[in-house]
Parts: sequence; C-alpha cells; structure tokens
Amino acid sequence: MSGLIANFPSNGIVTVNRVILKPEYSVDDLQERVAFLCENVKTYHSDTGFIGGYVALNSGRISNEGSTIGQAVESPLKGREALIVTFWTDFDSHEQSHRSETFQPLFRKALELCENGNEEVVYEMLWSGKAYAPEEVEAARKVKAQYAQAA
Repeated sequence: MSGLIANFPSNGIVTVNRVILKPEYSVDDLQERVAFLCENVKTYHSDTGFIGGYVALNSGRISNEGSTIGQAVESPLKGREALIVTFWTDFDSHEQSHRSETFQPLFRKALELCENGNEEVVYEMLWSGKAYAPEEVEAARKVKAQYAQAA
C-alpha cells in the first residue's frame, strides 16, 4: 500500500455495494439515507475496524478510451446507480458492524431505495496508490527514460 487510504492494513478488506435507485427516489434521498448510515459507522465502528469509505454516483459518461465493449456514449443508469465503498481492517469487524442494533434500522431504510436489492461484495486490496508529487514526477520520468532502453 502506498498511502492512498491512510491506516489501511495490508490484509484489510474493501466492501462494495451497488445501488440502483427505484424510480420514485432521488439522489437526495440516497445521500440522506447513506449519510445516516455513514455517520453511524463512523461513530460506533471507527475504533472497531472501520477505516473509511466513499460513495460514487454514475455520471452517465462512458470512457471510450478505457472501454472495449463498444462505443456507447452514455450509461442508462446515469444518476440512478451508486457505489458505496468501505474500507475495514478485517471481515469480522465489518460483519459485526452490520449486526449492531443502531445500524440495522438505518440499513433497512436505505434498502427501501434499492431497485436491485443489495449484495455487498468483499474484496482484498491488491494495490492502491496516489499520484506523484511534482518533484517525484520529474524523478520518475528521469529513471524511466534511463532504464527504459535497458528493457
């Protein structure tokens, strides 16, 4: 790990929830309900395994430079699909957080929004990184140029 996620252990886990909003709910509804969930997890589980997380909304854009499945110009799930990603020290801590009496009512309320139900997939982190600082960029390019010819 190279510091992208502060305090993330090398054997930590990443959880990903994919939410597709029911037509009768808005992004504001999602943000409100997820905010209550996140506040709960931060308050009651920051000292029992929770490290951090984020929520990302489908912008509708599709990268034609990074996609190999056609040349679509817009995702049909624009503004309706979100990913809720959390980082934990270990799987058992995550599972215990979901069993808590304070979490469950908020979780059920958030699930009311979901057209697709919920499946929370657990991943093991293989790599994370952040961009180089300006002085590191220059040094990396020099080393790359010097050794690229040797490869």
